[in-house]
Amino acid sequence: MNISITARHCEISEELRERTRQVLERLGTLVRRPLEAAVVFDVGPQVALAEIRLKRGRSDVLVATGQDKDHRSALDRAVDKIRRQVERDDPTSKRRGARELA
Repeated sequence: MNISITARHCEISEELRERTRQVLERLGTLVRRPLEAAVVFDVGPQVALAEIRLKRGRSDVLVATGQDKDHRSALDRAVDKIRRQVERDDPTSKRRGARELA
């Protein structure tokens, strides 16, 4: 899986870049046929932003954004959103089956 990390209008530390790589690699194990993952870090008025784009299959793209006081927390929020999307969309997910039975 190709991984791209971009900082727009800000600088991010090498430690955050490495953590982002690790998180994206773990996300790649949850998704069938992951092709590409991209994270864009940005700053807004008094808030840090992180956007994750995870491309799987031929044309299926999952997108999630997170906002918080720092980039690491924003990344964590975006990862949580992506994980929920993966669990919702994956027919083999245990959580999905439980919701359908309820």
